[in-house]
Amino acid sequence: MEQFREMRRKRQQLTDAECIAILQRATSGTLALLGDNDYPYAVPMSFVYHDGKIFFHSALSGHKVDAIRRCDKASFCVIDKDDVKPEVYTTYFSSVIAFGRIHIIDDADERMSVARMLGNRYYPNHDQALSRELAQGFDRMLVICLDIEHMTGKEAIELVQMRHQASST
Repeated sequence: MEQFREMRRKRQQLTDAECIAILQRATSGTLALLGDNDYPYAVPMSFVYHDGKIFFHSALSGHKVDAIRRCDKASFCVIDKDDVKPEVYTTYFSSVIAFGRIHIIDDADERMSVARMLGNRYYPNHDQALSRELAQGFDRMLVICLDIEHMTGKEAIELVQMRHQASST
């Protein structure tokens, strides 16, 4: 198991439950991979979180797919809140970063299960439409899994202070 850095500003660290809530609420994030010529490659992605894993879908080929096949280490960042406060030169933010091993799912049944999970996340309760879409495009789609090994969430110190004040009253 890899060693991961501890968060420096522990007072701002979110709990695992708060991180998971953000992953369940957010609709997109940025997947970071080791790209061509060892340059970082960060790409915005839709996703679904389920049971300690983050799932994505993709075309069959491209920079992202090549990077995943070359190196299985990845991170995924989601920004939940980004409330700029220009008058005090700061941002009230909350975000999550997950680190882990990424792979392409080969098993057809698992691919279909995840594809349905992704479809239902973005267009719930439309099983017939999703079935039609999958019938047309499933063979041209990769399904990718990031097994989370380490996850941290952080929020602005001002949000920590506001929450502390609210719980004190």
